[in-house]
Amino acid sequence: MCGRYAASRRPEDLAAEFEAVPAEGQPRLGPDYNVAPTKDVHVVRQARERDAEGAPTGASHRELRVVRWGLVPSWAKDVSVGTRMLNARVESLTTKPAFRTAARARRCLVPADGWYEWSPREHAPGKQPWYVTPEDGSVLAFAGLWEVWGRGEDRLYSCTVVTAPAVGALAGIHDRMPLVLPRDRWADWLDPARDDVEALAAPTPPELVEGLEIRPVGPAVGNVANGGEQLTARQDAVPEPADQPALF
Repeated sequence: MCGRYAASRRPEDLAAEFEAVPAEGQPRLGPDYNVAPTKDVHVVRQARERDAEGAPTGASHRELRVVRWGLVPSWAKDVSVGTRMLNARVESLTTKPAFRTAARARRCLVPADGWYEWSPREHAPGKQPWYVTPEDGSVLAFAGLWEVWGRGEDRLYSCTVVTAPAVGALAGIHDRMPLVLPRDRWADWLDPARDDVEALAAPTPPELVEGLEIRPVGPAVGNVANGGEQLTARQDAVPEPADQPALF
């Protein structure tokens, strides 16, 4: 699963990293080291271009857009369903009604510095929180899906993070992980002309996982009210039980 992550890069840096154009009229998101469900987050999607009359031109470009984390399908009665659509299991992308259309035509990348997981402690109560991040400080790109709900001023863009069985050392702390895509798979995942979802959603390569640091951190990340880069700092001895957030 993926229920918390960190995202500190500036929009202009993300736009350069992903070769994307920022969407117009977007709020500016600051660094967030405790990104939680229903918060606004950045995604990169392939946006279709339209002419002055609003007709599709056939062209498209990568767009950096702010959306809400928690997918709200276009057919949903209200946005509250998004709180149950934080993650999309890779095994059901093409079969679950809430995800199957977006999986074929509305895929996105969710930029992140790293993500948090919780594992049972062997000799103490509560759970141990971990922060998983690239050792070289590079950006991560989670596979995601996006949707639009409502019309006009009520229009809401939202997303979900695709999860998959954990790979390599990550399986030692949790049985699932975000589907992290290497750079050479970004373009294919974003291409709306590709509908071979099973091939596009192949597991994260082992060599990418080998380049991740799995760092023990303190219990403060379990409270969504807490923030700051200190949440990602290594803390080998956790002084009190670190319960997994009840939101997930």
